Amino acid sequence: MEASPISRISAPAQRAPQLSLSENLAQLKPSETVAINQETQRRKAAGEDVIDLSAGEPDFDTPRAAAEAGIKAIQSGKTRYPPNVGLLDLRAAAAKHLSLLSNGRPVNADCLVISTGAKQSLFNAIFSLFGPGDRVLIPAPAWVSYPQMVHLARAEPVMVPGDIEWSLKVSVDDLEAHTDAHTTGLLLCSPVNPTGAVYSRSELKAIAEWAHERGIWLISDEIYRRIHFGSGSAPSVLDLSDELLDRTVVIYGASKAYAMTGWRIGMALAPLPVAKAMAGFQSHTTSGASHPSQWAAATAMSDPKVEQDVLRMVDEFRKRRDMLLAHFRKHLPNVEFVEPMGAFYLFFRVDNYFGPGISTGAEFCSKLMASEGVALVPGDAFGDPRFVRLSFAASEKDLVKALERITRFARSLKPR
Repeated sequence: MEASPISRISAPAQRAPQLSLSENLAQLKPSETVAINQETQRRKAAGEDVIDLSAGEPDFDTPRAAAEAGIKAIQSGKTRYPPNVGLLDLRAAAAKHLSLLSNGRPVNADCLVISTGAKQSLFNAIFSLFGPGDRVLIPAPAWVSYPQMVHLARAEPVMVPGDIEWSLKVSVDDLEAHTDAHTTGLLLCSPVNPTGAVYSRSELKAIAEWAHERGIWLISDEIYRRIHFGSGSAPSVLDLSDELLDRTVVIYGASKAYAMTGWRIGMALAPLPVAKAMAGFQSHTTSGASHPSQWAAATAMSDPKVEQDVLRMVDEFRKRRDMLLAHFRKHLPNVEFVEPMGAFYLFFRVDNYFGPGISTGAEFCSKLMASEGVALVPGDAFGDPRFVRLSFAASEKDLVKALERITRFARSLKPR
């Protein structure tokens, strides 16, 4: 009698063929920051007492005016496919917003491409500009996804170590030392993830002039620009002259300063031919970003009430930063750190505690989690295993508790 369909399905499977993935993924590594955050959430769900200082995500709610604009968009039926390049209302609001941040510099809305988060904006730019045989400079330490995106474009990421005496930033000399005839790109981030360092206007100008003279594409990731602990927003390449921007792409978005990570709205400002190329590429991947989210972001970048919310959030980040620095200077005076001038990270050095069982930042973080239940991100993920990254996008109560635990753990080790 013929076996039933169910018995055939449940019968022991034959030996599965060997899995073979595309060469496109040959260099790909999972995101360490995402993995750490997922493990932290798993521990919390299991009832463990864990303080998560690993996430690169503001702990504030989305400003009410922006959230209500998104809700209103849904209720009014704005839930169909949006234009691939982005809603004109959002592009116009973003163009005006960026212009105001840069002392009235004209910004052409036609040169803006709206994407599903700044991460997609970055990938669109990298994939559109670089390919096999190209080398792309990336100052290190660097956000974990930069080199992975360059690999996915079949180009070669070239990590350029920053100067420890200069807040781990790079100079023109550093970049020149890693440049050859195949170097076609530079991926710069300021304020920097993971260090919180900020390039001054003169530093940006020197780097932009060098890239211009070399004919090198500059991708400037300015997603943390509004979270700046100096005067106003952090310096931007948009503060520079027009001739320095003809081979420049600026990455911006709503996620960090507006506490809108889950709304997934990023954008790229590029020379018009590049903007069109990125929009064409996007039309074959994700198409337009979420329709209601775009309306929320348009309000975020144009509503004065939201602007006041942003300033309050930045002020709170500043207070937390000051508390952290005071604690480290008083209770862990031998621990070296980059003084953050932007973003919401403290990048501090732990190689002084290396010894039996701890020889990298990853091992330091693993033992800290095991003994004290505090989640940090090892510097290994960013290209420098001497350091670890602490996110102060957390409540003051959690930060105080975490600092007590980190200090207790550090004092239990024998510094070299």
